[in-house]
Amino acid sequence: MTTIAVGIQFHPGGKIYHFDASAHPDLKEGDYSIVETSRGQQLGRVITTITSHKRVQHRNWKPIIRKATPRDLVLRQIWEKKEEKILADCHEIIKENDLQGVKLVSAEFSLKGEQLVLLYSYEEKGNPNLRSIAKAMEEAYPHAEINLRRVGPRDAAKIIGGMGACGREIRCCTEFMTSFKPISIKKAKAQGVSLVPSEISGMCGRLRCCLDHEHQLYVDAKKKLPKYGSRVRTPLGRGKVVRLYPLQGTIRVDLKEKGYHEFVWEEIKEKQKK
Repeated sequence: MTTIAVGIQFHPGGKIYHFDASAHPDLKEGDYSIVETSRGQQLGRVITTITSHKRVQHRNWKPIIRKATPRDLVLRQIWEKKEEKILADCHEIIKENDLQGVKLVSAEFSLKGEQLVLLYSYEEKGNPNLRSIAKAMEEAYPHAEINLRRVGPRDAAKIIGGMGACGREIRCCTEFMTSFKPISIKKAKAQGVSLVPSEISGMCGRLRCCLDHEHQLYVDAKKKLPKYGSRVRTPLGRGKVVRLYPLQGTIRVDLKEKGYHEFVWEEIKEKQKK
């Protein structure tokens, strides 16, 4: 089928942006294309394709400029080498100027090199004085427009990548998350996990994203279990439910003199009807 629009991703795990591909109907998933963005022309990879006219009606999407050529791919690699050097140089500038709390997380040129965007994180109040960085970049790359943009700790962790706090080789945010949702301590409590900050915080220092990923699973599993504090009849007698283990499908019951015992809820549920 003819491709009408495509979803473009500029970095693995990054947000997907849609573009009008009606002038390039042969584009398919996995292809690279050139598009116009707020950061100048960029090279992106086709992640999804849309073939139905009904799904693109009244969409004000920018058109695909063209399909990427081998030269474009090589040019992108050249810029990436320069970006690596820029990060190293800026880290030295940060150290020399004692810019405490400033962490440069990304440097990216537009495809033609007319724009250089530097992303940094800073968790203190106010804005840091980054004139030393801007001046150094302006001198090194006089033909590029220099933009310094601040990002939050979650975005910084996503860009930097690395191992997750849980031990995964690739962080969830880096591998597949394209956006972040607010996460409250209530979700940690609902899952019965430890509330020790070091155990529920990710590498970004914020509550782990998996608390949101797994929340609905716990909610659905809890619907199959008795309520916390309710009284139930077990093979060892009647007792009070003091803890739920939703994923295991078990409950912990206080049987007073007989102590605490764990039961599989499905095995004792029928006893409640008698």
